[in-house]
Amino acid sequence: MRKRTLAGQMYFHFSIVIVLSLASVGTVAYIQSSRALDHQVEQYMDQMIESASYQTDIYLQTYELLSNSFSSNQDVRSLFEIGPDDPYEYYYFSNQIKKFASNSIESIVPLYRQLNAIYVVGQNGKSVVYDNQNFNFLNTDLLPEKYDYLMTMVPNDGRIVFFDMSLRPEDQGTVITMVRKVRGASYGSYKGIVAIEFKLQELAKIWDRLNIGKDGYFFIIDDTGSRIYHPPGFQPDDELIRNIDSALRDSGDKAFSAHYQGENRMFVARKSEYSNWQLVVSMPVDELRKPVSIIRTTTLLVGLATLVLAMWLAFRFGRSVLAPIHVLKDSMRETEKGNWQRIEEIGRTDEIGGLIHSYNLMVTRLSEMIVRVYAAELEQQKGAMKIQEAELERHRAEFQTLQLQINPHFLYNTLETINCYAIVQDSHEITEMVEALAFMLRYSIQTNLEEIRVANELNHVRNYMIILQHRIDREFEIDVIIAPMLLLEKMVRLTLQPIIENCFQHAFPNGIEPHHTICVDARKDNGLFQVIVEDNGVGISPSRLELLREQLQLNRLAEEEVRPGFDRRGGIGLMNVHRRIQMVFGEQYGLSIESEWGRGSRITLSMPDKPSKLNI
Repeated sequence: MRKRTLAGQMYFHFSIVIVLSLASVGTVAYIQSSRALDHQVEQYMDQMIESASYQTDIYLQTYELLSNSFSSNQDVRSLFEIGPDDPYEYYYFSNQIKKFASNSIESIVPLYRQLNAIYVVGQNGKSVVYDNQNFNFLNTDLLPEKYDYLMTMVPNDGRIVFFDMSLRPEDQGTVITMVRKVRGASYGSYKGIVAIEFKLQELAKIWDRLNIGKDGYFFIIDDTGSRIYHPPGFQPDDELIRNIDSALRDSGDKAFSAHYQGENRMFVARKSEYSNWQLVVSMPVDELRKPVSIIRTTTLLVGLATLVLAMWLAFRFGRSVLAPIHVLKDSMRETEKGNWQRIEEIGRTDEIGGLIHSYNLMVTRLSEMIVRVYAAELEQQKGAMKIQEAELERHRAEFQTLQLQINPHFLYNTLETINCYAIVQDSHEITEMVEALAFMLRYSIQTNLEEIRVANELNHVRNYMIILQHRIDREFEIDVIIAPMLLLEKMVRLTLQPIIENCFQHAFPNGIEPHHTICVDARKDNGLFQVIVEDNGVGISPSRLELLREQLQLNRLAEEEVRPGFDRRGGIGLMNVHRRIQMVFGEQYGLSIESEWGRGSRITLSMPDKPSKLNI
């Protein structure tokens, strides 16, 4: 378990008290201020939309007064009563209606600028159009389907209905049409409609004055879902309109949030009882909560500064209390390192002074004991070093003896063959054999443990094969399938050629046949570098294979005497190669033998993938 220092405990408890205080105060202040700001934002948006709704209704009521004057005008009612084939009366009433429209509009200058057109249409097919844009009195026949549509959509109680439509196609989307049904001169049933088109641009000036931020927008939709007004660059889609209708039904006039166009936005909507329009204000939640974010950041910064200041004061206080203890602690650490030093006693009589005095006494006694222990330890180390040097010399002698145990049988046969060639004929074969033998002897007499490369061992095998081919009087090629990148890997000197010689001596006891092969391969696997020698000879009998494996597990040099069932030349050669690898790289490496009686053998030399350099 990790020990906690006294200073750490003091700082820890100071930190808990300070952090809890700051966190509680900051959290409560943040929550309360966030709620207050959210409430203020909702009130502000409610006031904006209420003001816009009120001004919009006043603006529309101005046109309602104009519509009332037309619906109560006797000439308008009389126009609806004339027959379809009475051109004189139509001419008379149309002129009267146009004069009435001109007088009514020109008397009110603001209304004159905002009006687009006024048209009166009766079910008898007669219509009068006052076009305020061209300053002309135009008579045109309203399309029957448009008149039928208006008569169907406008209620029969005389109420006014607003449409997002225009008599002229080029004005579509830029004007609002106010329509109401009008009775005939006899005040019986409704005989026609009066429609007033006014510019949406003038009405939009009221809405554009709303302060809703750079990313906020204001739009209006009617009770059928049609867009009456929306700012440039933004057009509410059908999904947003459905969400607004659903939110109004669920929450009434309360604000609500929705995810729209990749951001979370707050919507406040009001439905005008006068026009049945839904006025909607939308602002990003992030922009509305920006003051809350500022409060949160300020609270965190002030809390962090307060925490740093409080921790600094706690550090100063703790340091003044713990300074003498730190001096004693540092001296004890030096003592742990072996630096035996006393603490200067400055005449303190309190508990710390007594502790320092006891410490000085302990250091004095321990230093005397350590001197005696070091002297005894030094003697033991000298004895151990002598033992290690003797063991090292033994290993060096053992290895050199191993390296010099070259089977003389092969050298005797080679010299005899050279002598026969010299007597019988004078040919280049003698020169070739002598050179190969010289290379082999020169390579063999080096007695250090320096690791050599795979290519060096293969060259030694090549010289051996030159001599062997002359001895057996036939050619024999060893298949070397080692990847070029592995030819520079390190291995132990004089380990590959004894394995090859062992194949010729024991794998092919009845002589070499054309189908006989010896293959040399190498690989890296699981941190090992392995050289594999495989033949298709007679193999090793199970009993002899078991004896070989037991001998390999002893990790000892091969004995001079021959064990029962054990061939001296083969056994000593394999054992010595196995032990040579272990003496260089460690006892976890060496030879492994696999064999199937009658089908061949495989001998694997295992060495480390990345050996460290070892020289004796």
